[in-house]
Amino acid sequence: MARLERVLYGSTATGRTDSLMNVAAILGESQRNNDRDGLTGALAAHDGRYLQVIEGPADVLDGLLRRLDQDPRHTDIRVLERAPIESRSFADWSMAATRITPALEATLNDLVDNPAADPGRAVSMLREAVSAT
Repeated sequence: MARLERVLYGSTATGRTDSLMNVAAILGESQRNNDRDGLTGALAAHDGRYLQVIEGPADVLDGLLRRLDQDPRHTDIRVLERAPIESRSFADWSMAATRITPALEATLNDLVDNPAADPGRAVSMLREAVSAT
């Protein structure tokens, strides 16, 4: 069995994150691709920024990160964490979505500004947010 990893990244949107159509298009494409590739995760969008966590086999994540780097819908992709995992936190979602809450935004800003910050906190907060929706 392939080794599972989790990637947490933040990026700057090139389109409007307050547009339901923009976010819905990303979600639809992500859900189809993730179902095909055996990936799970969640996306949060707010104020021109994305926060996404993706889980799956390491080699599949490598390919996804290469595609994300070429995706014109966002720039300034910053991998905040890439780590092996024992089990998936988002196993029920090929790609869940939620809004970035003020607390999650503060955590994201801390991660971007402080390399010593705990990315696990952002993953936990994102998990709680998608579970509540």
